[in-house]
Amino acid sequence: MKLGFYPGCSLQGTSREYNESVKALAAAFNIEMKTIDDWNCCGASAAHSVNKELSLALPARILALAEQQGFEQVVVPCAACYNRLAVTQYELNQDHNLKSNIEQAIEIPFNNHVKIINVLQFINTYIKDKIADKIKKKFEHKVACYYGCLLVRPHKILEFDRVEDPTSMDELMKTIGATPLEWGFKTECCGASLSIARTDLVGKLSGKILKDAADRGAEAIIVACPMCHSNLDMRRPQIDEYIGKEISTPVIYVTQAIGLAVGITPEKLGLQRHFVKVNIL
Repeated sequence: MKLGFYPGCSLQGTSREYNESVKALAAAFNIEMKTIDDWNCCGASAAHSVNKELSLALPARILALAEQQGFEQVVVPCAACYNRLAVTQYELNQDHNLKSNIEQAIEIPFNNHVKIINVLQFINTYIKDKIADKIKKKFEHKVACYYGCLLVRPHKILEFDRVEDPTSMDELMKTIGATPLEWGFKTECCGASLSIARTDLVGKLSGKILKDAADRGAEAIIVACPMCHSNLDMRRPQIDEYIGKEISTPVIYVTQAIGLAVGITPEKLGLQRHFVKVNIL
C-alpha cells in the first residue's frame, strides 16, 4: 500500500518536533510514508467560519492531489487538519452538486475515496503490534492522555473512539509501560486557535486541564494535536498566573513517548524544542 503523509502548516513551523517524532517513529518501524506533493494549507482553523467554499476547496485539493498521486491512505498527524479533511470528505460525499462545484474551483477531478487516518489510527494499524519487541526502556510514568476537541468530534463523521471517554491513546501508553490516569479533562477544549487572540482565555481553559492532571499525579500529559501542545506548553506563563502557582508537568506527543520507549534519542524526537523541560527521559 502506498501511504501518503500530510504534515499541514503546524508541523512545518510551531510543531516541528511533532513532525520529527512522527517520521522518526515510522523509520524505526521501517514504514515508508511519502509527503503529498504540492500540498496546501487545509484552512484550519478559521476558513470554515469565514468562507464555506474556501473551507471545502482547500482540503478537497489536498485529497484530490493524494488521489492523483496514487495514495490509498493518508496519515494526518495534526488533529485540526485531520478534522477538516474528514469533514470535507464527508460533506462532499453527501452532496454531489457541492462536490461538482468544488471540483471546478480546484480544477482537479477526484473520486474523494482516499482514507484519512489520524496519528493514533496510524500507530494502531502499522506499529502497535510490533512495539513490545522493540521496547528498550519502558516508559514507566503516570500520564494523563489528552485528546482535545478535534480528534473525536463530530463522532457522526469521524467515527473514531468514544466522544466523552476515549481510550485509544490510553491503550497505546499501556503498551510502553505507562500508567494512564483516570481524569475528567480528556476532551475538554484548551482554547484552540485563541492562543494568540485571547491568551487570557487560553490560560484559563488550559490551566484547568493542566491543574487537574497535575493534581492527579500525572508526570506528563500526552497529546496528539499541535494546537493542544502549543497551548499547554507555550502558554505556561498565562496558565501559571491563572492557577496561582507554577506547574512543571511536561506535555509530550504520543509519538515522542513511544519513541523514547523504543530507543529513539530525545534529539531525534525534538524534545529539546519544548518550552517546558521534559525531565522524565
